[in-house]
Amino acid sequence: MTVPMSRQDPEPEPRRRIDARPLWSGGVATAVVAALIALVGILVCRWLFKVPILSPRREGAWGNASTAGYVFAAAACALVATALMYLLLLSTPYPRVFFGWIIGLATVVAVVFPFSSTAPMSQKIATGLLNLVLGVAIGTLIAEVSRRATRRRVVRGGYDRPSYPAGR
Repeated sequence: MTVPMSRQDPEPEPRRRIDARPLWSGGVATAVVAALIALVGILVCRWLFKVPILSPRREGAWGNASTAGYVFAAAACALVATALMYLLLLSTPYPRVFFGWIIGLATVVAVVFPFSSTAPMSQKIATGLLNLVLGVAIGTLIAEVSRRATRRRVVRGGYDRPSYPAGR
């Protein structure tokens, strides 16, 4: 059996279709996970290891800010990462590669930054480790959510598929 020949069109161009609803609902879920990671990390550091996160105990868990401020900042970072992924999905080729690099480098900054303070080394290490866990969690969760939110479709020009099954 033969298949009819088509016009000599260029290869069909795959296009991404982005479904924003699963992306943003996954981003909100990631924000909740990030907030809980921050809260658990602070509580474990303070209660189990007796190490405050870059602050004396009397000043709260994050300097003059409260533990809630750190938790909300972690959630906000997850939402910013979701917005970044959405923009990358709309505008760039290989958006997950660029997202991985951006989140990876931002995580390195967040891990290294506490070491620029004059706090004791135990606080620097605890804060750096917590920031590392947060960065890895946010990056991996948003990257996987973005896979569910995108579909590839092939746009074909001028070729109608035969209604019968193709030959073997």
